[in-house]
Amino acid sequence: MKTDYVFPGRRVTAVSMVLGPVLLLTGTLLRSRFNFFFPDQLRAMGDHPALMTAAYTCFLAGNVLLWPAILALATKIGRTKPVLATWGGLFVLIGLFERTFHAGIDQAALGLTERRGASFAESVVSESYQDLHLFSFLSFTIMFGWYVLAFAAYRTKALGVVRSIGLATMGLLPLGVLKGTEIVSIIGTAGLCVALVPAGVGVLLESPKPSRKTVLLTVLAVPVLGALAFASTLG
Repeated sequence: MKTDYVFPGRRVTAVSMVLGPVLLLTGTLLRSRFNFFFPDQLRAMGDHPALMTAAYTCFLAGNVLLWPAILALATKIGRTKPVLATWGGLFVLIGLFERTFHAGIDQAALGLTERRGASFAESVVSESYQDLHLFSFLSFTIMFGWYVLAFAAYRTKALGVVRSIGLATMGLLPLGVLKGTEIVSIIGTAGLCVALVPAGVGVLLESPKPSRKTVLLTVLAVPVLGALAFASTLG
């Protein structure tokens, strides 16, 4: 039996639209009291490890959770503007991959700070900051992709004017390793909430009630996934 299913499904997309932006904003606000540049971020990690771990983890989780939302928005745009949808969607997704790559370096720096101190971590980061890697050549996608996708969303009426502007503000978000919070960081993540959260809530409200089989499978899957997540930390 054929359906109108589009990967990864309406409910997953709705959760992505709501939680992704909210977690990004939460992580941004949690580290907002500390200065922006990496030496200050490393010192903050040494002085407030729990808070900074929570901040960077929330930001990373929000960044990873965004991909279904971007996929859904690009698909909607592509029904009338496929070229814009392709370029905007690809650029934003590559930008999300790059921020995830940066988050791995952030995590390594946090580990260095905890084990060897902020001064040692700062010397390592400063010496390797300009090292070339694949994503060095793709950094433009982190910012530019949001502008293309926002323009496409406005042109196709996938989003209204205000929400398209909110989407575009994500292009203001600073990029790179161990970047803290500036006012543009708050504007960008709050703008993303304006752009996507209402749509996510709308999708959830419009989704059909899950079947008993779906609920049962979900209940059974949750503890299994929890056990797999725990097992993953052992290797």
